[in-house]
Amino acid sequence: MRKVKVYITLKEGVLDPQGKAVKNSLNTLDYANVNEVRVGKYMEVMMEDAENLEAQVEEMCEKLLANPVIEDYSYQIEEVIA
Repeated sequence: MRKVKVYITLKEGVLDPQGKAVKNSLNTLDYANVNEVRVGKYMEVMMEDAENLEAQVEEMCEKLLANPVIEDYSYQIEEVIA
């Protein structure tokens, strides 16, 4: 069994209104040294071992988990020890 940790972030240059709202809130709470916040997504996918596991993860990210037009993604595959 493998645990795939998928991290999805907006591409550089894509407006992030949620990040801006979080930044403004942090500044309001007297964290004046916060200059920028980018909000992303994190997912864990449990998968059975397979020869083409990385290819499957890439395909899942491209087809469903991320929007490749505006988002970047990265992932880590870990072995689950029972």
